[in-house]
Amino acid sequence: MTTTARADIHVDASRDRLWEALTDPDTIARFLFGSRVETDWREGSPITYHGEWDGKPYEDKGVILEFVPGDRLVTSYYSPLSGKPDEPASYQTVSYLLADDGDGTLVAITQDGCADDAEAERMGENWGMVLQTLKTVVEGD
Repeated sequence: MTTTARADIHVDASRDRLWEALTDPDTIARFLFGSRVETDWREGSPITYHGEWDGKPYEDKGVILEFVPGDRLVTSYYSPLSGKPDEPASYQTVSYLLADDGDGTLVAITQDGCADDAEAERMGENWGMVLQTLKTVVEGD
């Protein structure tokens, strides 16, 4: 059984501004725990996340599955920190979805492929922190 983690937040900014934040490597580093992202932002292209977690360097990776500017970004995702082998069954799908929400934008993140409800809850909490930081970064700029 696999479960999906989910988090969302209202941001007082346009979808265009949020899209820019979600695809600009310098801005991503500001809201995604310092991760440096490398990709060409094309469907089918690789995407990597480099950083340090608990004093240890990491490189997470995936492939861009969907890229619809101002609407959604969907990637596969694998982290060696998961302890799982680097094989197709270990990859999850992470989706960033944008929707109009009054004068701002609703940003939702889902991550499927969680092993159980506890992992989904933990990942949802992590994504909630990411979204709160994204909101602070975007509304503060």
